[in-house]
Amino acid sequence: MKMFISLKYYLLLLLTLFSFLTNSIYSQKVIVIKKYKGKIEFDGILNEPLWESASSIEALTMVEPFENFNASHKTIVNIVVDEENIILGIICYDEPSKITAFSKARDVYLGNEDNIKFVFDTYCDKRNGYIFAINPFGARYDAAVTNRGERENSNWDGVWDAKTSINSDGWSAEIIIPVKTMSFKSDLQEWGFNIERRIERLLEKDRWSAIKRNYNVTSLSNAGLIKGLPIFDLGLGLLMKLSPIIGFHKNDGDNTQFDIDISGDITKRITPDISATLTVNTDFAETEVDSRRTNLTRFPLFFPEKRTFFLEGADIYDFGLGLGSDVIPFFSRKIGLYDGDKVPIVVGGKLNGKLGNTNFGGMYVHTGSVDSLVPATDLGVVRIKQNIFQQSNIGIIATSGDPNRLKNSWLIGADFTYQISDLFDDKNFLIGIWGLYSNRPDLDGDKTSFGIKIDYPNDLFDITASYKYIGDAFQPSLGFLPRTGIKHYRFGLDYMPRPTLDFIRQFFFESSLLLVTDLNNQWESYSIFTAPIHFLMESGDRFEFNIRPAGERLTEPFEIEDGVILPVGEYNYMRYRLEFETASKRPVSGEVTWWFGTFYSGTLNQIELSMSFRFTSNLILDLNYEKNIVDLREGAFQQDLFGGRIELNFSPNLQLSSFVQYDNESNSIGTNTRMRWTITPLTDLYVVYNHNINKITKDKWRFDSNQFILKLSYGLWY
Repeated sequence: MKMFISLKYYLLLLLTLFSFLTNSIYSQKVIVIKKYKGKIEFDGILNEPLWESASSIEALTMVEPFENFNASHKTIVNIVVDEENIILGIICYDEPSKITAFSKARDVYLGNEDNIKFVFDTYCDKRNGYIFAINPFGARYDAAVTNRGERENSNWDGVWDAKTSINSDGWSAEIIIPVKTMSFKSDLQEWGFNIERRIERLLEKDRWSAIKRNYNVTSLSNAGLIKGLPIFDLGLGLLMKLSPIIGFHKNDGDNTQFDIDISGDITKRITPDISATLTVNTDFAETEVDSRRTNLTRFPLFFPEKRTFFLEGADIYDFGLGLGSDVIPFFSRKIGLYDGDKVPIVVGGKLNGKLGNTNFGGMYVHTGSVDSLVPATDLGVVRIKQNIFQQSNIGIIATSGDPNRLKNSWLIGADFTYQISDLFDDKNFLIGIWGLYSNRPDLDGDKTSFGIKIDYPNDLFDITASYKYIGDAFQPSLGFLPRTGIKHYRFGLDYMPRPTLDFIRQFFFESSLLLVTDLNNQWESYSIFTAPIHFLMESGDRFEFNIRPAGERLTEPFEIEDGVILPVGEYNYMRYRLEFETASKRPVSGEVTWWFGTFYSGTLNQIELSMSFRFTSNLILDLNYEKNIVDLREGAFQQDLFGGRIELNFSPNLQLSSFVQYDNESNSIGTNTRMRWTITPLTDLYVVYNHNINKITKDKWRFDSNQFILKLSYGLWY
C-alpha cells in the first residue's frame, strides 16, 4: 500500500514538472473524403471515372534523407468511402526499371523494399492505430500500433485486399479495407491518418504528415485527419469462423495417430468500438514454429506470441514504460503452452473495447489437463487504461490463476505514462512509473515490483534512464520474469549526427550502462556498451565496432553447458564486436557479426552469418548460421545453429515456405513446411508438414517424429 501512495506523489510531482513544457505549434493536415459512386474493377489500375473526382493528396514531402524537401518522385493518394469500406487508389511515379521490390508473400516485412505504408487512428486518440502496407508486387503487410507509435505488432492480421500494377510511369495500387476489420468510435466522422512512401534505392521516405525525423509514420499525435466519414454499416457485426482439421502424427516407436477435429471462433461487434470473442477447442496448427536460439546466460529466453486468438487486441495489455522483457505482468504464452508442450484450450473468451477515453480488455481461458504435466485450470486477465491529457494514460492490470493450478495466485498493478511529442516544439519526451504486486501461496518474501523510466527518443539524441525493483518473492503466474530479487539500473545516450559527406548518411555514437544488484545493493551483473564506430552509408551498407566490458557475480554454481560448471565467484571480462551489413536493396544481401574477447574464466568467439537471396519475387532463400566457440578453465565446447527458409510465392494469396533448423545441442534437424492459400479475405487453407530427425552417431540419423495437418479456416461476416 505504501508503494502505491508513493506512486501517487510521484505522479503529482511529474505532472507539475513537465506539463508546462508542452507548447504545440503543430498545424494538422486535413483531407475531406467523399462517398464513392460507380464501379471499381479491382485490378490496381486507376482508370475508373470515380478516381477523377476522388479526394486526393497530391504530394508527399521528403523526411529522409533530407527533412522537409520535395520528394524525388511524385505520389498521388486518392481516398473514397462507402458504408462498409475505405478504398484507396495510389499512384507512385517512378522509373519502372529501377523499382526495388522482391516480395509477394502475405505478412512479409516490407521495410527493405519500395512500399506504401498508411496508418489509421480510428479513435482519434493519438495512441492506437492500424497499419497497412503494400509493395509494387502486391505483397501485403499489416500491424497494430504499439508502444505509443514506437513499435508495430506485425502479428496482428486484418481482413483487406490490394491489387497493384507496374506501368511505364511507375506503379499503382487499389486497396479496399472493410471497416469491420478495425475497431473504431461509432459516432466519429474523422480519423487520424498518415501515409508514407519508401523508395528503397534512394533510402528515401516521403510522408503526408509528421514531416520530422523525430517522428515515425506511426506517431499518431502528428498524423493528419480524414474527414467526412459516414455512419458505417456493420450489419449484425457478427464474424463466425469454423476450422475443420484433419491430419496424422507419429513419434518414433509409436503407431501413426490420425486426427480429426474442429475449432470455432465467434466475434460479435457489440458496438463499433466494443467486441466480444468466444473460442472453442482452439487450434493453432498453422502457427509457425519458434526459431531456435543459443543461450549462454543463466536466464530463460523470451519468445514472442504468434497465435491469432491472443494477438487480436493484444496492445491493450501492454503495461508500463520501458519494462521490455525484464518484467511482463501478462504474457499470453503462459496459456496453452507449458515448457514448450501444448496444453489444450477448451474454451476462451475476450472482451475488448473503448468507452469514451477508457480502454478496457478482459480475457478468460479454461485449459484442459495433460497427464503428468498440468491439471485443468482457469486463467484470466483484466486491463483498464484511461487516456488523460493529449497523449498520456493511467491504468491498472490484474491477472488470476496459475498454469499449475496453484490456488490464490493473482497479480495487480498500476501504471502511468506521461508523453508529449512537442517538447521544445518538435521533440518526443516520455516518463513512466509503474508498480505491481503478485501473490503466490508457495512463495514468501517481498512480492512487489516497481519502476520508473525517463525517455527522450529523438533523431539526433536518444537519451533514456530507468530503474526497476523486483522483489525476491515477486513471481507473476501469468507473466514473464527472467530473475527476481534485484534492482535494475540502466542509462543510455545515443548521439546520431548526419554529416555533410557524400558517402555517409548517419553516424551512431551509442553508449549504455547496465547495472543489476541484489536487494542488498551487492552487484550481480553489469555491462558498459559503447559504439565508437557505427555508421550508415548512402549505399545502405552499415558498419559497426563495439566495446563492451561486462561482469557476472555467481552466488551459486552455473552449468553453462552439460558438464561445464562455473563455480561461485566474480567474473569480469571484455567483449568486442565487429559487424557489417550490406544494403538489403540488392538481390543478394547479408550480415556478419563477430563477438570476441574474454568471457567468464576464458574466451568466447561468437560468429553470426545471415544471407538473403531474392532470385525473383517468386523465390526467396534466407540462410543463417551461428557458432559459439567457448574455451573456459572449467571446460571447452562449441555450439552450432543452422537455419534456412525457402519461400515460393506464387501470388500474394498463395505461398509455400519451408523452415529448416539444426543445432548440435539437441542434435536434431526440424522442418516446418507450410502452404497458405487465401481463397477469400476470410477463408484460408493451410497445409502443414513437420518432420524431425535426431543424430545418434557421427554418420547416422534416426527418425524422431512427423506431423501432417490440413486446416480450412472458413469465415463469414453477418
